[in-house]
Amino acid sequence: MMKQIGKDKLLLIGWDAADWKIIWPLIAKGQMPALKRMMSNGVYGNMSTMNPPYSPMLWTSVATGKTPEKHGVLGFIEVLPNNSGVRPVTANSRKVRALWNILHNQGLKSNLVGWWPSFPAEPIDGVIISDKFQKVSLDPNKQKPMAEGTIHPKALEEEFKELRMFPFEVTGEHILPFIPRASEIDQKKSKGLVPAAKIISENVSIHNAATRLLRTTNWDFMAIYYDLIDHFCHSYMKFYPPKLNSVNAEQYEIYKEAVIGAYRFQDMMLERVLELIDDDTTVIVMSDHGYESGNRRLLKLPKIQAAAAMDHRQFGMFVATGPNIKKNQKVFGLGLIDIAPTILHHFGLPVGEDMDGKVAMDIFKETKTVNFIKSWEHVKGDFGELQTNNASNLLSDEETMQQLIELGYVEKADVKTENAVKKTRCDLKHNLARVYLGKKKYKESRAILLELILEENIDLSPYYMDLITIGIEMGNFDEAEVYIEKLKGEETEVKYSIFLSEASILMGKSKFVKALKILEAAKSEGRENNPEIWFKIGAINHSLGKFEKAQEAYEKAIELEPDKAKYHTALAENLIELNQYEEAVDFALTSIELVKYQPKAHYVLGRALEKFGDLENAQKAYEMASRLMPKSHLKAEHAIENIEERIAQIDKSDYKYRKDQIVIVSGLPRSGTSLMMQMINKGGIEALTDDKRQADISNPKGYYEYEPVMALHKDNSWLHKAQNKSLKVVAPLLKFLGPKYRYKVIFMNRDLGEVVKSQQKMIGKNTESLPVKLFQSYTKHLNQVEVWKEKTPNVELIYLDYKEVLTQTDQAIDKVAKFIGVEMNKEAMKRCIDTSLYRNKA
Repeated sequence: MMKQIGKDKLLLIGWDAADWKIIWPLIAKGQMPALKRMMSNGVYGNMSTMNPPYSPMLWTSVATGKTPEKHGVLGFIEVLPNNSGVRPVTANSRKVRALWNILHNQGLKSNLVGWWPSFPAEPIDGVIISDKFQKVSLDPNKQKPMAEGTIHPKALEEEFKELRMFPFEVTGEHILPFIPRASEIDQKKSKGLVPAAKIISENVSIHNAATRLLRTTNWDFMAIYYDLIDHFCHSYMKFYPPKLNSVNAEQYEIYKEAVIGAYRFQDMMLERVLELIDDDTTVIVMSDHGYESGNRRLLKLPKIQAAAAMDHRQFGMFVATGPNIKKNQKVFGLGLIDIAPTILHHFGLPVGEDMDGKVAMDIFKETKTVNFIKSWEHVKGDFGELQTNNASNLLSDEETMQQLIELGYVEKADVKTENAVKKTRCDLKHNLARVYLGKKKYKESRAILLELILEENIDLSPYYMDLITIGIEMGNFDEAEVYIEKLKGEETEVKYSIFLSEASILMGKSKFVKALKILEAAKSEGRENNPEIWFKIGAINHSLGKFEKAQEAYEKAIELEPDKAKYHTALAENLIELNQYEEAVDFALTSIELVKYQPKAHYVLGRALEKFGDLENAQKAYEMASRLMPKSHLKAEHAIENIEERIAQIDKSDYKYRKDQIVIVSGLPRSGTSLMMQMINKGGIEALTDDKRQADISNPKGYYEYEPVMALHKDNSWLHKAQNKSLKVVAPLLKFLGPKYRYKVIFMNRDLGEVVKSQQKMIGKNTESLPVKLFQSYTKHLNQVEVWKEKTPNVELIYLDYKEVLTQTDQAIDKVAKFIGVEMNKEAMKRCIDTSLYRNKA
């Protein structure tokens, strides 16, 4: 497996928090020429981040191809091994091999500059300038010797320590390109220039070390990490144009160009780096997340863990250029965990099957087969790893800790060591729970959160918020309500906006009108620019069959937040109901361009293409949905079967028997469902029933009911018992049938007047006075059945009129037998008919 050093060099450059929303206008003005040249000669696109968007976790995922619960880095700080305190996160927290370890094992030389976290430096073949290198004190009288492990190999310490720039060396000439009106600041009253001096000096130190290595060393892989943009954004984004109403006008004029200056300086440093490499080198420039720059910017951070990350946006940026990289093309669907597998593939090395990412094949001109290895963790040999965990107390690393505090990533540590350790442990566990939540592993996340809410003397509100989210996502709406009440009773300085959660719970319980009132109230309270409100209003109207109103709401959500993939998917799904299939295809494709690996979007695309008549591409979309989530996205598999049958020109008037199918008899109450169940049962299809509801004067031949059906909306895990049998399910519960099985639904229709009259008589009410609301409710249910059938590919449905069954029995029985697809005892079915029971006629 050993690979020889060749010309396939690769340079990875990290720009923390770089965002296309700011880059594109600067490129249009010619102010980022180096990046523009890379884009013209390579590929570019969005880079999707992960939850929670905390940089040390994200950059470790970039380096390992694994999500944080695997790689072990779970926050900005960590507990010392001997529990004697806390310290800024170190490489000791990482429990899997990074790219440079694997390349070391394979005989390739790596250089690493500033990667977060990379201290203490690992003993690889190459050079590591760790993330502690540039951290120095603001006070020239408090400078400390370079810590052990800052640089590998140690012999380079003397040379490289001279390359560091100190904040007190930053002059007005350095500051003015970022803050042209800096001279107007009274520095005795304002410390507004201090962050700029510190950020500039640290990134110049990183750049000096990187360019020295580029000029003086041989390498196969090199990675450089800059936090310039991220730190400038945290300090000055509040002043970025356009001006927010609550921002001081004088300060805005002084600092409004600071963020733009950071981007331009970053591009200048990129220009110099590109001058120092040859044409055989592949270069990747990327960020780990974006940064809010519009009206959703936070001017005051809440007092919660890593509050500063609330300004991080879902999409970062990605640009790559090189000999085997496509030119001037946009690529889609990239994620942080894809970088390590892609780099391994670039070097001709196998990808670990335990890596969460995949090779970004779309970026390459010439593709080659991806090879796999079970896990690089199982390979024996020298990987240039740290041998022991450095247990020294680095709480005295004042520079790094203070910067994390100032940026809002961590709170000031408690003076009591045991309190600081406890708080950190809870934060790390919470981060792990949020990782699971982001991966939709709700049970694992919930288990951790249930442990955390047992903790004493800490704010439990963040844990309750996540438990509310999990309850909603898992459909446990009653549990979610319990945690909302607990949250309301929690003493916390943070003001949580729980109206969205309350609306989601009501939506989950089909209480759409109440949910809509909550959302409309929120709009009237000045939250009309919150896209999630509009998204939920759209979802409510879609559920109510008000598709035009839903379209308006979804379009407003997209206007406010155009990069939210789920908004585009929802609008595409809605447009299908409006028979706007071509437009639906466009929005589904946009959603996939934003986030490629989302099965629902591919499924909706398949539906739109199928309706549009493009069966071949519809099948491809369904197949992608099935591949992405094979265990739970069974709708796609059923849709594939349907498409294959249509392509094969199977006559849709002929119904085929499907193995393990479930025959469902449905309809409104008193519409003849019990009669149809009896007929099917006598015809030879066993009924799943428990006989708990006995025959009575309203239904003298029995109800044929199964009690668990009444709780189908809470639990459908028992449906396997109904395979190859018949089951009665009332119309409003049809939508809760699980996607795992194939259903043949016989829906009994009856004149609504007769249905209501029969029901009124059954419950002892006046049959001459028929309630209008009941009519309207039943009409809505009937409309929803048709919508449900169209959306659900594992369902085949026929309608039978109750009167037709009684008066044209032979034709009705033939229709049922043909639909079910098996031989049935038609004479026995016919004997079930008793026209004397047809009493409540319209």
